[in-house]
Amino acid sequence: MSYETILLDVSDGIAVVTINRPDKMNALNATVIGELYACFGALKRDDAVRVVILTGAGEKAFVAGADIGELADASGPELERMSERGQSLMWSIENLGKPVIAAVNGFALGGGCELAMACTFRYASEKAKLGLPEVGLGLIPGYGGTQRLPRLVGRGVAAELILTGGMIDAAEAARVGLVNMVFAPDKLMDAARNTAAAIAARSTATLRYALKAVGEGLNMSLDAGCRLEAGLFGVVGGLDDAQEGCRAFMEKRKADFQDR
Repeated sequence: MSYETILLDVSDGIAVVTINRPDKMNALNATVIGELYACFGALKRDDAVRVVILTGAGEKAFVAGADIGELADASGPELERMSERGQSLMWSIENLGKPVIAAVNGFALGGGCELAMACTFRYASEKAKLGLPEVGLGLIPGYGGTQRLPRLVGRGVAAELILTGGMIDAAEAARVGLVNMVFAPDKLMDAARNTAAAIAARSTATLRYALKAVGEGLNMSLDAGCRLEAGLFGVVGGLDDAQEGCRAFMEKRKADFQDR
């Protein structure tokens, strides 16, 4: 499938999705959101894809935010529908069943920050700037930012960032837990690819259940989450790959996972 606003490259089980509007700082408009939704739907169904890296074209921006031109003249009901479409995209990424690494190569503001937060984890360039500046437009975050940011960095830090609309640099984002690691700009994609390759060597069945335990467990009490984990531990333990992994460890050889 070809796209107007995104680039897709798949090799060795790793899909790299690049938002390709560098002249617009890769801003999210309706076309980008629709194409990303279609692309991630296709990646979910593609068994050859084991890990996804999401990034932005150019050196300035991951995604600088929503396309303000689409927001300026929208009515309240229209904005609600825009929010629902954006949130559907974020859910499709968060619940892909495969790890998604955000390679934040520049500005990740508003919808761009929300897009990165929907990914499984985030690597950032030293030049990256992150934030939710919607209050400066008289708006609030609408693509899940008010919900995911507190879960990542805590209520106080999230409230400060949302209410001030301020930006933070990559080092501060790493300090508060918004990004996992920070790299020199020319090392960012190599780091993301290396991590993706390490993950791709695992059993996709095991990865899927691990993601399920983390994702669903976050919305449960600790006790319920541990019960969920125990049940999934039993399911995973009954898979061929679990038996292969344990045998390979005892035999001091590389496991040959069959994803079942």
